Amino acid sequence: MNKALQVKFGNIIFKNPVIAASGTFSLDFEQHFDLTQLGGICTKGLTLSPRTGNKGIRIWETASGIMNSVGLENKGIDLFIKNDLPILKKVRAKGTRIIANVSGSTIAEYLEGITLLAKAEVDMIELNISCPNIKGGGMSFGMTGQAARELVRQVRGLTLLPLVVKLTPNADNIVKVAQCCAEEGADGLSLVNTFNGMAIDIRSRKPVFDNIYAGLSGPAIKPIALRMVHEVCRNVKIPVMGMGGICNGRDALEFIMAGAACIQVGTANFINPLSCIRIIEEIDDFLRKEGIKSLDEIRGII
Repeated sequence: MNKALQVKFGNIIFKNPVIAASGTFSLDFEQHFDLTQLGGICTKGLTLSPRTGNKGIRIWETASGIMNSVGLENKGIDLFIKNDLPILKKVRAKGTRIIANVSGSTIAEYLEGITLLAKAEVDMIELNISCPNIKGGGMSFGMTGQAARELVRQVRGLTLLPLVVKLTPNADNIVKVAQCCAEEGADGLSLVNTFNGMAIDIRSRKPVFDNIYAGLSGPAIKPIALRMVHEVCRNVKIPVMGMGGICNGRDALEFIMAGAACIQVGTANFINPLSCIRIIEEIDDFLRKEGIKSLDEIRGII
């Protein structure tokens, strides 16, 4: 592996900048390639208790993307630690970083879940603040700087694990939210999560999704996601994981040139299970052809 691909994210070294994004990747992918080739794996969004997810249609194809209304279906943190983590630890032993994505509907749920995961052998926590705050009237924790600040402050006090906060692009001011997270001790940020969207079945005259609105991802959102990553990187001093419609090496390099330390690949995994590997190879090929000895040479040059 080309050492030029190595990335330092805070105190964590990734063998390459490509991370499989939360909710789009599972251990089943090992039938397609050796998972240890990845820089990192971000787990499915984990909640304190198991969740069955949303009813009705969950995935809907759109022009240059997909919409999803999965609803954080997952087995819960206890079963993840018991069943999945032992397998992921074998991957981790070969240098692929394991990031636990954590979600919740109340601050108390987040805190209890983080307490359990803090004892597990993972490299990093990714705090998903795009979840509806039940006690806050259903508004996402990540919609305002104040809400994000309070959650990050309390989580930060529970664990010494590197803490990355995953930001929603639907926030009132994503730069302000990012700054608040940094001020409360976040070690890094990941952005962007999905954009709120809607689809209508014109034959039934009804919304496609039971929840009416759903999350849009894929190539369609890349230009907006890239702009948001650039804005955040210019306004915070902590490292950023960029994501949003990355499908090839060129896309990934754009995010790095915009300032991202590393990138996450999501929707592309549904299109081609080998997407992450292809992206690693294409970044490597670009660096070799351009005579670039470290991604630091091009990171944030825009």
